[in-house]
Amino acid sequence: MAEKQAKTTPQTLAARLGQLDKRVEEIDALISLPEVASSAAKMTSLMQERGRLMRIVDPYRKWRAARAARRDAEELLRTEADDPDMRALAETEVRVHRDIEERLLGEIRERLLDREEGTDAPRIILEIRAGTGGEEAALFARDLYTMYFRYAEARGWKRETLSASPTDRGGFREVVFAVEGPDVFRRLQFESGGHRVQRVPETEAQGRIHTSAATVAVMPEPETLDIQLKDEDLEVETMRASGPGGQKVNKTSSAVRMRHLPTGLVVHMQDDKSQHRNREKALRILTARVFDYYESRKRAERSADRKSKIGSGDRSERIRTYNFPQNRLTDHRINFTAYHLDQVMQGDLGPLLDALLDADRTDQLGDLELDE
Repeated sequence: MAEKQAKTTPQTLAARLGQLDKRVEEIDALISLPEVASSAAKMTSLMQERGRLMRIVDPYRKWRAARAARRDAEELLRTEADDPDMRALAETEVRVHRDIEERLLGEIRERLLDREEGTDAPRIILEIRAGTGGEEAALFARDLYTMYFRYAEARGWKRETLSASPTDRGGFREVVFAVEGPDVFRRLQFESGGHRVQRVPETEAQGRIHTSAATVAVMPEPETLDIQLKDEDLEVETMRASGPGGQKVNKTSSAVRMRHLPTGLVVHMQDDKSQHRNREKALRILTARVFDYYESRKRAERSADRKSKIGSGDRSERIRTYNFPQNRLTDHRINFTAYHLDQVMQGDLGPLLDALLDADRTDQLGDLELDE
């Protein structure tokens, strides 16, 4: 949102929608073939793809029908200009079908954006890491964790902590958790980035305000069909879990370090006493990171001149400031300021997230038109 997306021309949008429509026709032809109909796996994959595409193709086909009806009514206006009754009927038809076109265009724009950005993902993995500021940064990471947990709880989303590295004072050096529910990625996608806090730390005896930071990464957790890591691309090591100061906390090799060789991404998991559970959690987190890595590259290729929605794409970039002395929250990407920080930290994120979604919608789709 820091920089406007290059405008999509009407011809480009029409071409993209035409390609999706053609793909639905191809799928319809494929599922009628005996060799496809006899394969449950192929049928399931094709029908799932068709279902996703039809969310866009269906309103597109209706838009084309409304456009054709409007043009017929306009032609009637030209040919029956001298007949008052026919002219009144044609004017009504033009107005009605133009309204239908506009409504369907809005629906197409929203659904196209959902499809391209993955904003309909029902599950996410959210990572919070303490940044500069020592123990105060770790306490701030804990506060962000609590804020998101309470927001998720208020919306009825499922929550599961996957990994946590606590500090002696109750903060988190790092915490990773999964959230599942309707609109979860769409609502939280813009939380990725650097979060800065200004407040008097609990350990500050002289009442001085300190500035600390934490980083947040929000990644959609992909479906099995979206991405599957190959065994030959994984390097897995097991070791004994260690506690504070490096001491061993158990006598078995339950900790797991998992590396994805093509990308170099690494996950270390030791929270559970079971190696199997640690391996399972590590694979979930690594799969989400790899999926996010490749999806980010695709978005960059589609729009090389546009920054990612979290700024430059660097998750350490500051996106928001939490000023406790002034009870003020400021999101620097959209110049959003609210003076109820205490409520925000209790999970009242609705107004801020709504503002971020509105700004992104305007940024990416505000000037989009459709014609052929």
